Amino acid sequence: MKRIPEAELMDGELQARAYASADFSQPHSLLMEHFVRCMPNLPETGAWIDLGCGDAEITTRLAKLCPQACIDAVDGSATMLRYAKARLRREGVAEQVRLIQATLPDIALTQHNYDGILSTSLLHHLHTPQVLWDTVQMLAKPNACIFIADLYRPQSEQQVDQFVEQYAAMEAEVLQKDFRNSLRAAFTLDEVKEQLKEAKLAYLNTEIISDRHLIIHS
Repeated sequence: MKRIPEAELMDGELQARAYASADFSQPHSLLMEHFVRCMPNLPETGAWIDLGCGDAEITTRLAKLCPQACIDAVDGSATMLRYAKARLRREGVAEQVRLIQATLPDIALTQHNYDGILSTSLLHHLHTPQVLWDTVQMLAKPNACIFIADLYRPQSEQQVDQFVEQYAAMEAEVLQKDFRNSLRAAFTLDEVKEQLKEAKLAYLNTEIISDRHLIIHS
């Protein structure tokens, strides 16, 4: 199935509110299980950055997993960051996380280097995916922990329909539409491998971990 790019930002109030109120506990728990598996020597201190943090649900999980770490959580949507701020306060980790409104590649212009780089569900939003890998290279310290997770594109429109029915049938209409568009905009595993090769990051590991998720990790 041919890739159909989608909008890079989720900046509408309806969209952000629906996303922040949805229950993503199952897929997010799966991603964090693999995160822990892939990071057996995970440092509990140091500086982390979460690229495309959305409403900070994954950021919150990272903060609780590494309570001594300092985390920069970055998103291009001011609307989404309002929900992120509320979540961080509600979960008691606001002092641990700095929220930054920025888009790629602007955030890569900072002079800060990170011990860990995390990104979930950002890659498929990017019209130019290499900007993510360039940003990773510029922000990562030597031997940094790197964990990128995203959807991968189904083989057909029929499979897209199946996934929307299976995983989003009970969600708001705007989320069903977003999920459908995200599946169409996602990259295949082979495409991701080509991106990594082009970025001279082919040493990173790639895995398919579910019927719709892939991960890239150090």
